[in-house]
Formats: sequence, structure tokens, C-alpha cells
Amino acid sequence: MNLSNHQKGLAAGLFCFIFWGFAPLYFKLIQTVPALVIIAHRIIWGALFLFLYLLFRERIDIFKSLKLSKKHLFILFISGLLVSSNWLMFVWAVTHDQILNTSLGYFINPLVNILFGVLFLHEKLNLAQKTALIIASFATLFLGIYLGRAPWIALFLAFSFGLYGLVRKKLNVRPLVGLFWETLLLTVPAIVYLLFFADSLPQTNSANTIHLLLFFSGLVTVLPLLGFNYAAKNLALTLVGFLQYIAPTISFLIAVYFYGEDFTLGHKVAFSGIWLALLIVSWSPFKKLIIPNSR
Repeated sequence: MNLSNHQKGLAAGLFCFIFWGFAPLYFKLIQTVPALVIIAHRIIWGALFLFLYLLFRERIDIFKSLKLSKKHLFILFISGLLVSSNWLMFVWAVTHDQILNTSLGYFINPLVNILFGVLFLHEKLNLAQKTALIIASFATLFLGIYLGRAPWIALFLAFSFGLYGLVRKKLNVRPLVGLFWETLLLTVPAIVYLLFFADSLPQTNSANTIHLLLFFSGLVTVLPLLGFNYAAKNLALTLVGFLQYIAPTISFLIAVYFYGEDFTLGHKVAFSGIWLALLIVSWSPFKKLIIPNSR
């Protein structure tokens, strides 16, 4: 059976967002390893896997494809710092029983993108978007008051990834080429850290397994990104936007029902408010997606 590009794109989109949703399970397997060590390995092996993929796809044209200006490379170094800091916070949270906060952060992220569009891209908000931002703000504020502290993990994840997206949006570089340079430019600092500053991993019976999992953390980084890029090319961005809610939903279910993280009244109110906000901003695009001529 021949599949259309749309069907292939939908399959790729489902794959990447489901993969990202279950990613906490992978990093839980190496939770005894410091988060910074995990990220260093993720950067190094991610760069290697990306290079091998680009070499397979581009063949002899690879070095022409990777050639960028010094200005572009500097900006990609900054965006690399942003995305690696996002990875670091995510892995730290997962390995410290804070998966619920990572889910909250990635639910907030689309609303942060709307806010950044207004602040930096001079986009205009409609009534639904204004209402959604107000509801999400109060929901997050309520959680902070309830817990006695701001939900820093969720906010850091949402805003760091929002800033990363903003920087990459302003840069006309192919996504995978950009990610390759982001990881490659951080490879040397990552290697230096592992060689001279990181503590040696304990030599236990499971050491070989841990080393193998650290190596494949690069593949865990690259595989869903390949799926995402294919989906973005073959699906409407509106549909990709809806699919992105799959990942934090799976993480939410894993946190509450698999690992038994504390789902307090504050979390219930905050999640309910943010889900409502997402429903408000998503309703009009969703209606146009299923009924193309609707207003």
C-alpha cells in the first residue's frame, strides 16, 4: 500500500511526539549519573549521529551544506547554549522526580511562543489569545502561591525553549544543519568537562549498561528530530501544533500514574487553567483544520 506524503508526515509526527513523551523513562534508567554528564554525552553523540545522517543524505555535498558564515555560527552557538540548558533542566528534573513539572513546562511553552511573538515579532493578539494568556498566567501564579514558590522548572523549560525557537526562527538555516552545528560547537566544552571536571562513573556491574545508554542518548536526541522535520515538511503547521500536546500529556500520565508524583490541588488548578487556555487558542485553528472554509 502506497502512503501519501500527508500520511507519512502524520506517522512521523506521531512517532516524534510519542517518543518525546516517553523520553523520561529512558533518562530514569541513568538517574544515578549527574545531569551535566548526561548532557555532555548527549551533545557529543548527538553531533556524531547527526553527522552520520547528514553524510548519508548529502553524500559528497555534505561540506557544502554545512558551510555557514561566522555570524551564523555565532548565533548557532548561542542557540546551542539555550537548547542544551533546556535539555539539562529537563534531565535534571526527570532524574529528581520532577517529571510533572516538565510536563507543565511544555504545556506552557506554546503560550510563551505567543507572548514572544507579541514582544519580539510585533504580532497582534486576538481576543482568544489575550484571554488564554491571562488564564495561564493566573493558573501559574496560583500554583506558585499554593506551593510557596514559583514553579521554576516549568517556567525555565517553557521560556528557554521559547527563546530557542525565537532565535532559530530569525536564522535562515536548515533545521538539522543548524542542530548539527549547535551540538558540534559545544562538543569541545563537553569533552573537556568529561575529561577534567566530571567525576568518574562508578565501576559497578551495571557500568557497561550505563555507558551504552549514555552513548545512545545521542540517538534519543536525533531520532525524534528527524521525525519532527519530516512531519513539519509534510503537514500543516496547525496540525503539528496540535500533535505537540501529545508529548507533555504522556509525560503527565507517566509522572502521576507510573511514578506516583504528588498531584496537588495547586497542580490540578494550574493544569486545568493551562489546558483551558490551550483549548481557547486552539479551537479556531482546529475548526479551520477540520472545516477548511469555516471562519
